[in-house]
Order: sequence, then structure tokens, then C-alpha cells
Amino acid sequence: MDQASGGDDPNKPSKKKSSEDEGKNKKLRDRITSFRKTGNKKEKPLIQHPTDPLSYQVELPVPQPLFDDRSMNLSEKEIIDLLEKMMEDMNLNEERKAPLRGKDLSTKREMVVQYISATAKSGGLRNSKHECTLSSQEYVHELRSGIAEEKMLNCLESLRVSLTSNPVSWVNNFGHEGLGLLLDALEKLLDKKQQENIDKRNQHKLIQCLKAFMNNKYGLQRILGDERSLLLLARAIDPKQTSMMTETVKILSAFCIIGEENILDKILAAMTIAAERNNKERFASIVEGLENHEAQQLQVACMQLINALVTSPDDLDFRIHLRNEFLRCGLKKILPELKETEELDIQLKVFNENKEEDSIELSHRLDDIRVYHLLSNMVKDTGSEAYFLSVLQHLLLIRNDYYIRPQYYKVIEECVSQVVLHRNGMDPDFGYSKRLDVDFTHLIDQCVDKAKVEESEQKAAEYSKKFDEEFSARQEAQAESQKQERESKSWRGRSSGSSTTTSSPTSTWWLSPPHLLLPPLSLGTLAFHHHLHHLLLLAEDPRLLHHPLGAGPQPPPPFFGGAGGPPPPPLPVIKLPYGLEPKKTYRPETVMKRVNWTKIVPQEMAENCFWIKVKEEKFENPDLFAQLSLCFSSQSKVLKCLFETLRLSESLIQNLIKNLPEQKELNALAELKGEYEELVESEQFGIVMSSVKLLRPRLNGILFKLTFEEQVNNIRPDIMNVTFACEEVKKSESLCKLLELVLLVGNYMNAGSRNAQTFGFNISFLCKLRDTKSISQNTTLLHFLAEKCEESHQEILRFPDELEHVESASRVPAEILNSSLATMERHIQRLENDIKNFPKTDDQQDKFVEKMMISFFMHSREQYEKLSTMHKNMQKLYESIGSYLAFDPHSVSVEDFFGELANFRILFMEAVKENHKKREMEEKIKRAKLAKEKAEREKQERQQKKKQLIDMNKEGDETGVMDSLMEALQSGAAFRDRRKRTPRNGKSLKNTVFMSHSYFLLFLSALPV
Repeated sequence: MDQASGGDDPNKPSKKKSSEDEGKNKKLRDRITSFRKTGNKKEKPLIQHPTDPLSYQVELPVPQPLFDDRSMNLSEKEIIDLLEKMMEDMNLNEERKAPLRGKDLSTKREMVVQYISATAKSGGLRNSKHECTLSSQEYVHELRSGIAEEKMLNCLESLRVSLTSNPVSWVNNFGHEGLGLLLDALEKLLDKKQQENIDKRNQHKLIQCLKAFMNNKYGLQRILGDERSLLLLARAIDPKQTSMMTETVKILSAFCIIGEENILDKILAAMTIAAERNNKERFASIVEGLENHEAQQLQVACMQLINALVTSPDDLDFRIHLRNEFLRCGLKKILPELKETEELDIQLKVFNENKEEDSIELSHRLDDIRVYHLLSNMVKDTGSEAYFLSVLQHLLLIRNDYYIRPQYYKVIEECVSQVVLHRNGMDPDFGYSKRLDVDFTHLIDQCVDKAKVEESEQKAAEYSKKFDEEFSARQEAQAESQKQERESKSWRGRSSGSSTTTSSPTSTWWLSPPHLLLPPLSLGTLAFHHHLHHLLLLAEDPRLLHHPLGAGPQPPPPFFGGAGGPPPPPLPVIKLPYGLEPKKTYRPETVMKRVNWTKIVPQEMAENCFWIKVKEEKFENPDLFAQLSLCFSSQSKVLKCLFETLRLSESLIQNLIKNLPEQKELNALAELKGEYEELVESEQFGIVMSSVKLLRPRLNGILFKLTFEEQVNNIRPDIMNVTFACEEVKKSESLCKLLELVLLVGNYMNAGSRNAQTFGFNISFLCKLRDTKSISQNTTLLHFLAEKCEESHQEILRFPDELEHVESASRVPAEILNSSLATMERHIQRLENDIKNFPKTDDQQDKFVEKMMISFFMHSREQYEKLSTMHKNMQKLYESIGSYLAFDPHSVSVEDFFGELANFRILFMEAVKENHKKREMEEKIKRAKLAKEKAEREKQERQQKKKQLIDMNKEGDETGVMDSLMEALQSGAAFRDRRKRTPRNGKSLKNTVFMSHSYFLLFLSALPV
């Protein structure tokens, strides 16, 4: 730094010539601005910055003597304060302020005097703060007042000059209200449908004002903090206005390389929304700007924005996606046609180099394998092959239309990219509308898990069904073999012994008790028994369904004693008042529902009463009565059930038995057979049912027949489950090894105690393994054993599959099983006794004994003997398990033993799953830690890169932020300095194979159909 005048005495008056004064003034200015010079850099055109004194030195007045009265009147404190204000206006950081603070007082005085002169000329005198604020507020007032277009143009031009020439403090004062007014004005002009030439010029001036406003750190932060700014700038990309579009595209390019978080996503979102307003693709305007060969600066700016957008993402997939989107918009066709210029060549070189590096990185990711071969090998002989083939076949079905086919492929490509890139959130664009925010990952994982579960369940069900059938057949065959063996022994014993005489069982006829007086019977009970005789016959022979039921029960047989005595004497006739005649008596064919009205007797009516004069007979009509009988018959529901039911149901039989009167009551009803015609239908039904012999035994037999198969189906699975479980426990090798491992661990842990050197342990201890916690309290002994089994003893992990039936066996109550078999035996024995004691009958329709003896009794006896044999074998097998595992099977029930095993099986499987989750969580934490460290490193690199970009400007001057960023873009130094990677095995990029139409058809034909 030049220190030539550093030793002059400030108090001595200057007597040098004018030329010497000018030379010293120049040296002084050089001394003031020397900290921004870069001596070892290539000489570049001077960029004027808002607070650089050189930027407005041409406007300085004729330099005054260095040591005039003003410099003499400033105290040391005032000089220091003014120096701090000067450095603040210049937006210098502490590192740049330190050398200036270290200057001697004379140098500081000279810099302050020069600063005062410059700011006074620009109208922003720092020692006149009111004048500065007033000037910025005048622009705010002009913008707010809605001035005319011509006047606005002049105002915006003046504002641009002021934003460029005034210090940061002036920009700060204007920005509080002025930025919003500038954005409002720009939005109003952009929304205008028919834009005049003056409107376009005003738009351009507004963009220039915004650029000047953000050419410092404060203004840039304000612009990025306003949500409308990016959208309005994106809307201002208009290829018809080349100058404005050039400025706008450069600004957006600078935004891309700032390094702010999510800035790229915000810019892409703004461009997407702006394109949707014009019904265009979001990059169409940028590509259209490249086609304007007359505007070379616009072409350079568009290529800068393309490079800034494509090279900014760190993710390879997203970079390729953005580049392909530009190529689809027409960039591929335009690139070869661009005229080569020095500035444009730099941008094209950046684009091609990054494209080549991405291709090399992609080829490394694919390991230089042809993409079709890769996909073919990935899906071959897997469940994905059919779906992949279907996708390719559907692609062939796309309509062969010059305009339609590209649109189909465009939609398909966008959908696929949404699916495969959604995990990283790298694709914010789908159909150029709002982002498709669907969690495809969860959906795919759920589909995979569901498919696995369905396949496993289907196989398990098939194997289980097949195994159960074979095992059940084996058990039944074993029971049949034992039965045949017993019968063989019995015949051999009979043949060797003396012959025995058999006597046929004597049949005893049921004798009715003496006739009793008729006890009181409710009408509801008698109505419930209506048609019982017909139902009993129907249960024995369904052919009786063809007999008509609507005619009511058959007339009863002739009763004993003839007609039953003389009829009773007639009742006396009551005379009705007012000449009324008795009402007609109606006899419906069916019992009707009753109308619940309050009956008024004639004696309560007055002579002029309405009811005296009514003649309802005039409405009498056979059709009316028929419809009433059809709609309001009380027997309709009963008859409907009768016709819809082929046989008596279990519940109906149970209700009949429950509500059936005792036999003595039925016998008492039989005494009223002489009055059959005078009785109501329910009482007639009771008289008919009294003629059915052994009614209750019949019903009990029918009920047992209806419930027998259900009882068998309830008992057999329980027996089979326990038998299965017993055999699985005895045959499971993995369970044996697990018990050995537990015994080893237990003896080691119990060393020195009374439980040491144990030969065996009770099975109930297995569930207690979970209660033994580790020292750190974060695992249990069960989890420890499960982990060791996974590490060294994989075969033990199969024991839950080998003990498949222990859970179902744990739900089998042994006492209830024994009781069910005993109950079945009692019912069979009672049915046998009833059949033996059943009296003979001449009724051809009564086939109760025949059907019960032939079709059911023998079958039920055979089934019971099989179940009994299987149950005995089950008990023997369970007793052998007790001997095998050293426990008393009589004191430990089946439920308790298999319940312990089932609980341990579940706990062991849960421990294995929890160990897996624990390892996955540890891996996840480890990956997250590595990812966090990587993200921190990348963040630091981005911050360092951003700092370097800003420091690329002249030393210490941070006010020309946008100028420095645009200079970095223009030179190509702002783009990603990505690490060059050489392809493996010495292969170059040209060996990387891309898709071709002919190869696509060849690959498709090679796939299996």
C-alpha cells in the first residue's frame, strides 16, 4: 500500500503547485481504495459498485487542499466516528476494517474528508441524515401515488441511478417500503393483458431497479425473503422482451449459486407456476430465448441459467431429470445451431462437461452393463418379470401417432420419475401442477408384505389341511384296527367257550296314566305346538312336504264313546235396543290378527248415535276378505316358515321339548275329543298331538340326530390338535437342542448355588427366561439366547415351526372333552333303549324306528367308538410326553402344559423379532450419523464455496454481490467443480450404451410371453 504521504505534517500549510496537489490527491484516493486492489489477477473491466468511491469519483468537485479548515476543525473522536460510518456504508467486514483502523490519524483524516466530499455530491451526506431519508422517501411517495406511465419511466430511471450510487444506508431506508411498491408495480404490469410499449419499458426498468437494489447483502436478503419476488421474476421471463429477459435470467442464475437452503426448489416451483399461467412447459421460455440468434447476450444468459439449474443439485438422478427435461423442450435440437462466441463457448463447455461427468457416474453406477441386459437379469425368473413384460407390452400399445406418442411417453416418464424419485423428494413437478405427494414407499412395502403373507398363508393352509386329513385318516384307521382286533378277540373267545343263548328284548308298550282333569294351558303354549304332528312326520319323511298344509290338520280319528253326549241347552237371546239386529258372524279360513279397539255395547248408545245408523254390509266383498286373509293372517309367518324349511331345525326342536306339556296333560286333552269342533284351533292341535305315542322320546332322538355331527366336529379337532402337539414335541430336534442350551446356560449361571449341576428343569421355567434382565437392563436372558441361536445355532430357530399345534392344543379343555364324550355315550345308549322299547305301529307314515335304527344309530355308535379310541390314544400319548419330560400328566393338565409351551413359543419369536428391530435401529442410527456427518461436510463445503464466490469480488467490497455472482457465472467459475472419475477397466464414455429403438424391440422379443 502506498505510504508516500504518510509522514506529512497535517498542521503545516501546503505551498506546492497545482499539479503536485492533483498528484497527491490521486495518491490519496489510491491510498483510500488500495485495500480493494488485486495485483496478481488478470486486469478486468472496472465494475462500478454503489459504495466504491471510484464509482462516483468522476462527479467529485475540484479537490480542495488536503489540509483545509474542515480537516483542521475535526477532532480525533469525530474522525474515528466518521471513519466507522464510512466503513459501515461500504459494508466492510471486521477483517477488512482492521487495516483501516490501524492507519495513522493523518491518513484517517484524509479518507474522511474524501468521504464527506463524495457523499455530499451524491445527495446522501452522512452527516445530514434527514436529507438522506427524505430523498428515499420521495421515491416511495412517487411510487405510492400511482404516477402516469411516462412519469414512472423517468422516476424508475432516477431510482435506478440512486440505488446504484448511494450507500447501503440509503438503500436500507428505501427498502423498508420501496421494495414492496416495486414488486406491486411489476405485478400490476405483468397482469395487464394488453401491454403497450411504455409498459414493457417500465417492466424493464423495474427489473433493473430490483437488480440495483439487491446488489448488496441487505437488498439480496430482502429480495429472497419476499415470497412474491421469485414468482414475479419467473413471470418476467418473456422471450419477446430480450433486454428484460436477459436481466431477469441473469438474476435467477445468480440466485441458483447463492447456496441458500431450498433456493433451487423455490426457483423451480416459481418457474412451474409461471409456466402454468401461460399453459407452457416450465423451461419452454428459456429454450425459446436460446433460439433468438440475434440476441447473443440473451443466449449466454439462458445457458447460464440452464447450467445453474442443472449443476446445482447434489443428487445424480435429479440432475439427469432436469437435463432431460431441458432436452425434451427442444434444447437437444438447438445446441448444434448455436453460434460460437467466446462467452457462449464457456457456457456450452460447462454444460457438456457436466453432462459427460453425469453419464460417467451413471455408467459407474450401472457397472457398464447394458441397460436392457441389466433389467432383464434383475427381473428374470422373479415375480417382477411378468409385470415388467406387461409394462413393455403396454408401451407397444401406445397409438402410433406423430403428436400423441411423445405425449404418452412424456406422461409415463413423469409418472415413473414421481414413483422412483419420491423417496428423496427430488421431483417437484408432475404434469406441471402441484406436487404428487403420495407415499409410494409405504404402499409398495405394504403390497410386498401382503403378497408374502398371502402366499405363506395359502401354502400353510394347504399343507395343514393335507396333513390334518392324512393324520385324521391314520387315527381313524388306527381306531378301526383296534376295534377289529377287539372283535376278533371276542369271536375267538366265543368260539372257544360255551355257546350262550340270546333272548330278544321284550317290547313294553307305553301305558298312559289314568285320565286327569285338564290343567290350565295358556293359549300361547298351545299355539306354539300347532302343526307339531305334521312337522314330526316331515322330519322323518320330507316327501310329506307335497301334502297341502293350508287346509289345516287332518280330522281327528273317531273318539271313544261316539259323539260324546247331548249338546248343551241354547243360551237366552238378548233383545237389542232401537230395533238393532245382531251383527253377522264371520268365519275366516285362517286365524286373523286382532284389531285392538274398545267395544261399545248397544246399551251405551243414544237414539241419535251414529253407530245406530251404520250399514257396513254394503262394503262386503269376497276379494276384500281374501286380501285381508292374505295380508293380516296371524298364521302367515308360521306357514311361511313351514314351507321354507325342509326339516325341523335344532332350535325349533329344543323349543318344542322345552314347552311340551307333560304326558298326563296331553292325556287330559284327549278327553275333550268330543268337543273338537267347538274348541279353538290351538286346543284342537293339543288334542291331535295327544294321539302321538312317545312324543318326548321322538323329539329327543330327532334333536340328538340333528346335533350329532356338530358334536363330532367339535370333539375330533380337539383330539387331533392334542395328538398333533404331542407328536411334535416328541419329534422336535430343535426343541431338544434349545432345552440343552438353556440347561447349559442355567447350570453356568447357577454355579455355587443349590440349583447348580441340574440334570433337568420343569418346562414352566422357559417363560421365566424373559424375567432375567441384563446388567444394563436393556435385554433379557431370552433375547440373549435368541441372539446366540441366530449367530451359532440356526437350526434351533426352526422350533416354532415344528411346534405348530401347541397353541391350538393349549385351548383344549381335557375335562370338557371327557364330559362331551360321556354325554355322547349317554345319548346313544338312551336312543338305543328308546328304539328297543318303541311300540309297534300300523301307521305306514311312522318310520321313526326304521330311520333311527338304520340310518343313524349304527352310524352314531361307530363314530363314537372311533372318537373314544382316538381319545384313549391321545391320553396315552400325553402320558408318554409326561414321562419324556419328567412331569406328572395327571396333575398337569393338557391346557397348562401346552399353554406354557405356546407362550414360550410366542415369546421366543417376539424376542427374535425384537433383536432384528434392535439391529435395524442400530444400523439406522449409524447410517443417520454418517449421513449427518456427510451433510455437515457438504454444508460446510457449500458455505465455503458461497464465501469464495462473494470474495471473488474486489477486496473487502461486499456491496457488489450480484455483480460478483454474475461475473462468476460468466466466467464459468461458479459452477460445480465436480471430481473427475475415470471409468473402470479403462472404458471411456463412448462404451456406455444407451437405449435404442431397435435394441428395445430385440430385447422385448427375447422376453418370455
